[in-house]
Amino acid sequence: MTCSELVELVTGYLDGALDERSETLLVVHLDGCPSCRALLEQHRQIIRLLEPTALPTPLPTALPPARRTILLAAFRDSSR
Repeated sequence: MTCSELVELVTGYLDGALDERSETLLVVHLDGCPSCRALLEQHRQIIRLLEPTALPTPLPTALPPARRTILLAAFRDSSR
């Protein structure tokens, strides 16, 4: 497997979606390629950062009533 081929398959690897042969070739390539190991680690870090549990504070599920009123009024005014 080449580095270019690995780049095309890295997401599938992380998702567990590769067939056995492709996964084996990818793992063998990773064993001998520091650049591709770094790429894989970067993808893992991005995934960790994007996980909902990585958010520093919970996102609000609803607007406070005062803000909702202001936004609704702005939408009404903009449609005239």
